[in-house]
Amino acid sequence: MGTIAEDKDSAPWGDYVKLEEGRAPDASDAESVGDDEVGTDCCRGYCGSLWWWIKLALIVLVVGLLVAVIVKWVGPFLMDKELLPIIIWERKTFSKPVVALIVFGCLALLPSLLIPSAPSMWVGGMTFGYGYGFLLIVGGLTFGLSLPYFIGSFFTDKIHEYLERYTKNAAAIKLAGEGDWFHQCRVVALIRVSPIPNVAYNYLASATTVKYGPYLLGSLVGMVPEIFISIYTGILISTLAEASSHDHPSMTPAQIVVNIIGLCTSVSATVICTIYAKRRLKQLQEQEQDLLQ
Repeated sequence: MGTIAEDKDSAPWGDYVKLEEGRAPDASDAESVGDDEVGTDCCRGYCGSLWWWIKLALIVLVVGLLVAVIVKWVGPFLMDKELLPIIIWERKTFSKPVVALIVFGCLALLPSLLIPSAPSMWVGGMTFGYGYGFLLIVGGLTFGLSLPYFIGSFFTDKIHEYLERYTKNAAAIKLAGEGDWFHQCRVVALIRVSPIPNVAYNYLASATTVKYGPYLLGSLVGMVPEIFISIYTGILISTLAEASSHDHPSMTPAQIVVNIIGLCTSVSATVICTIYAKRRLKQLQEQEQDLLQ
């Protein structure tokens, strides 16, 4: 007994030391570990966010340098050597009624040949502006959208085979043929704004059950942003070409700023409309799947 007491007296803190060394983890330890994990996650999130901003800054810098090079050297060269002679030749060779017939014919026939009609819209905007240019383009597109629709009705089997291969867009394309008249018109308008190529959809629509009326009206409504952007592009090309010629004074800084703002607005509107149409089509597909289930 005396020995035990002596051991305890000689090591009064021994028991406490042992308890401190071998004690079970309590809530304070868990909190400290949790704080360390949170700190690590915050550090990783901060580093990831910083790296994302660095990459964004590099992309903006590269794009800005490319734009500066194009505006400073490539743009004026193309304007002087390519675009300006074509514009001068077109204005001296053809009168406005003849240009109108050419633009109308291109818009009516080129979509049937799977050729984009944007350059024809540029010429229409360059020559006739927003008012008459818009009416001319809509009139030409009415025929240009109708011909592939009726031609494609003779090749429905092959078009169905094409849709089966590309199932990603087939669901959205087939969705346009379901529902009532308004539903079909709305889906067709969204498809025209979405990344699905217009020249291809002109034929693909004929293989679905979409009716001609909703197809034509939805197509024209969905292509209104593209029409106005094409008209603006034509006017901008004409303005830049005239400003780069020696017979006309160069643009003032205010005109340059206005043109840059207009171009950025047009591009932003196109991107926003495309993203919205893509999301809206996805929502309609999900709703359709829920109804089927």
